[in-house]
Amino acid sequence: MSYLYLCPICLVIAAVFIAIEKMGMYLVADVIKGVASAFFVALGILSALMCNDPDHARMVVVGLVLGMVADVLLNLRYVYEGSKAKIAFLTGILVFLGGHVCYIIACLRFCAWPVVATVLGVALAAALLWWIFAHVEAQVAFKVFGVFYIGAITVLNCVVLMALIADPSQHWLMFFAGTLLFLVSDVILILNTFGPRQSFVMRVSNLMLYYVGQLLIALCLQLPL
Repeated sequence: MSYLYLCPICLVIAAVFIAIEKMGMYLVADVIKGVASAFFVALGILSALMCNDPDHARMVVVGLVLGMVADVLLNLRYVYEGSKAKIAFLTGILVFLGGHVCYIIACLRFCAWPVVATVLGVALAAALLWWIFAHVEAQVAFKVFGVFYIGAITVLNCVVLMALIADPSQHWLMFFAGTLLFLVSDVILILNTFGPRQSFVMRVSNLMLYYVGQLLIALCLQLPL
């Protein structure tokens, strides 16, 4: 595979971001986070040039770009206070939701059983949300956004899994690994943000799983469909 050197660069910059955030330099940290995310976007664009399905690649790249934008917006909750922080966080969730929709669009036509994937995704999302809401306390607005967000990423995982079952290729295996890490990362983020106590270990786990997931999604475009 090509452009693999972008992966460790992305992860190193992400680690620097985490360290700067831990020091309380939130504005600087947010800028560095955006730079780290720009590397998985760059990897996606370069990988898309080698993809044998331009339409699929194009939608994945749009999803990666939206992920980068959402990364910056989510961290603005530490830069701003009060209502501005809340608006930034909710906007970030909305942009991430748009990214998941792009990924779903990119993969849906390769899914042999889209109805089954959707029903399964909704059922799993309901079970996951029931468990999450039993462990966190959040305002109604965050819960509403969370329902749609977790619903979308769970459906995405099921769509990609069905594509993998229909065509057990390296492309879909890597894509599924990326979306699964993305989902786990989001669950950790929610628990660490709205749970009874915050943990730096959970914060690191959330971010590193997220960046590895996005890098895998970007890299899979180099593998044939």
